[in-house]
Amino acid sequence: MPGAPDQDTFSAVDAFVAGTLFARRDEALEAALDATSAAGMPEIQVTPPQARLLAILCRAVNARRILEFGTLGGYSTIAMARTLPADGLLTTLEFDPDHAEVAWANIELAGLADMVDLRVGAALETLPLLAAEGAGRFDFVFIDADKVNTPTYFAWALDHTRPGGLIFADNVIRGGALADPDGDEATAAQRAFHEYLAEEPRVTATTIQTVGAKGYDGFTLAFVGE
Repeated sequence: MPGAPDQDTFSAVDAFVAGTLFARRDEALEAALDATSAAGMPEIQVTPPQARLLAILCRAVNARRILEFGTLGGYSTIAMARTLPADGLLTTLEFDPDHAEVAWANIELAGLADMVDLRVGAALETLPLLAAEGAGRFDFVFIDADKVNTPTYFAWALDHTRPGGLIFADNVIRGGALADPDGDEATAAQRAFHEYLAEEPRVTATTIQTVGAKGYDGFTLAFVGE
């Protein structure tokens, strides 16, 4: 029997999956990765298999309106926006103006500028503006921003997502720290998030642990009911 899997194994499997299932070069996504790296930004975007999962979920709900918390370099933004119909729109929220500048260049290069609304600033300040504009009802929401505010972002998203829509919150396992009641602030927020979900009658949710090129983590996927 082989030894216990380690990070080299996780990364090798991700590389095999990406090289096999996504054999055709994706110039726009590759350019987004290159630009993110060249700008010295943290390379914490989703992996190619994770980006493909987001795209599949968007297609599964026939998404016309998508909301993203945390644009970074626009990698996941591009992957999801591509699934939209001609009259669709993805609204993405990014705190850092330098990140937003890189992301917008990547989005334009991908030919998606007409389908993406990039808002710069703290999400907690942007969300009331979106509400005042009548934003929603969203079909799919991807939460991948500051982890301390995941419960708040989710609660807002739930109020603005249509029945039958999906909300995906990333990085909820915290390398296994989710099980630790004495974890840091981000871990405490994820524990509170799960406790909130357990009492929220409008959603059916599950959390899945994952391994891959980004190590050990996981996500929560919630289905919005009536």
